[in-house]
Amino acid sequence: MRLSILRHAPAVTQGRLAGRRDVPADCSDRDALARVRSRIGVTDHVICSPALRCRQTADALGLTPDATDPVLWEQDFGAWEGLPYAELPDLGPLTTDQLADHRPEGGESFVDLCARITPALRALTRDTLIVAHAGTVRAALSMVAGNGALSFAVAPLSLTILHRHGNQWSVEATNLPIFES
Repeated sequence: MRLSILRHAPAVTQGRLAGRRDVPADCSDRDALARVRSRIGVTDHVICSPALRCRQTADALGLTPDATDPVLWEQDFGAWEGLPYAELPDLGPLTTDQLADHRPEGGESFVDLCARITPALRALTRDTLIVAHAGTVRAALSMVAGNGALSFAVAPLSLTILHRHGNQWSVEATNLPIFES
């Protein structure tokens, strides 16, 4: 089974952490969207996060999701939601596991995010394209890389592809950019 996860188009955040805030996507770059659509190719099963930015991205790509799944929402950053990036707290030096366990007040940790998302990914039975968030991509990568998935950059409109062989997951590609033709 092939799992492709597309991160939504750039979120319109006015320089603030979006997380669970339902902000729109900037889908104005029609050339980039056309390149993404070409890279995705034919897809029979599409699932989308219910976030506005994900639904707008799917629509701009001409994709009709079979379902939206609230499990795919971005990480809940609790008290950090909506803060300007410059005002986010400096957590100091943390190991990868400490960072994965850190939970902002009222929010969820990366470990919590993975516990929410990975069962849904493991339950998939056919090739699927998911339109979702950077956190969703990292949760999928954690099935192969554990908490080391936090070290992956996930650009807007990038594609990450995993394969499942029996119960084993492998990574074909991460953060595939959409190059100019």
